[in-house]
Amino acid sequence: MNAGTELKVTVGGLQGKMQLKGKGHTGHEVQIDYFPPLGEDNGLTSLELLMISLASCSGHTVLFLLRKMGKTVEDVAVNAIGNRRMDEHPTVITDIELQFDLKGDKLDAPSVERAIRLSEETYCPVWAMLKSSVALSWKYSIS
Repeated sequence: MNAGTELKVTVGGLQGKMQLKGKGHTGHEVQIDYFPPLGEDNGLTSLELLMISLASCSGHTVLFLLRKMGKTVEDVAVNAIGNRRMDEHPTVITDIELQFDLKGDKLDAPSVERAIRLSEETYCPVWAMLKSSVALSWKYSIS
């Protein structure tokens, strides 16, 4: 990918009722579908992809910041749990809680909290884009 600001993805290749393939700059594909009866449940939904984007962006950012602080991180997992409004359209996600599970020797609460706050306030572009329309909260555990 060039150093410019443009990002490009492609979604297409209709199969079955609503199954599509999404492709980014590397050519890797992800299956996208919809819940039955409209779709066949053969892929991630668009809202799941959005939540995966938030979880991966914030997780990568926290990992990078902790390493920059000199911390050793052996593993990171980010679970995103969202609530979807179903009583009116559009049926948007109204709130998402992120659960950061970090594993590493000598990881400490102040460093983890600082990294998560910096991700939230400054460095994660997905978080920045969503926070004006979705209630976002977080918690963490260290092992």
